[in-house]
Amino acid sequence: MTVYDRPFGRYFEEFEPGDIYKHWPGKTITEYDDHLFCMITMNHHPLHTNVWFAENETVHKKNVVVGNLVYSLVLGMSVPDVSGSAIANLEIETLQHKNPTFHGDTIYAETKVLDKVESKSRADRGIVTVETRGFNQDGLEVCYFKRKVMVWKQDFAPKRKRPYGSED
Repeated sequence: MTVYDRPFGRYFEEFEPGDIYKHWPGKTITEYDDHLFCMITMNHHPLHTNVWFAENETVHKKNVVVGNLVYSLVLGMSVPDVSGSAIANLEIETLQHKNPTFHGDTIYAETKVLDKVESKSRADRGIVTVETRGFNQDGLEVCYFKRKVMVWKQDFAPKRKRPYGSED
C-alpha cells in the first residue's frame, strides 16, 4: 500500500522565478455567491444586488460581481500552489480589476513567480514575490495582483500532523 500526502503550498526551495502555476479548478460565480458576499461584507451597492438598478442605471446593463469577491476567489485558488504552507502573506503590492465579472462567469487563475530572496534576519525562511491573474471563461483577464509571501525553507518547516492516529 502507498500513502500519498497531497502537497499544499511550497517550500522556499521549490519556487523558481519564471515558473507559472495554473490553478485548478475554476469556479462559476452565481448570483447567490455575489449577494451573500455583499451582505457579509456590508457592501449594499445596488450595482451588485439590484437587477432593475443594474439594467436601468449602469453602463453594463446587468449586475457586476463585487470586485473583492473576485479577488478573494482568485487568491483562494492560488493557496494550494503558492501559500498553503506559508508563514504569512506580507504584502499585496497592487490589485487591479481589469474587466468586470458578471453572474454566471467562471473564473480561472494562474500565478507566476517573479522573485525569491532569502530572509536577512532568519535562516529558516525566505520571501517569494508572485503575480496572480484571474481570467473568465473567455480568457479575459478580470483580476491581477502582486504579492509577497514569507515561506519556510524545507528543513525548517513544521511537520504536518493529524489530531488522531499514528504518524508513522
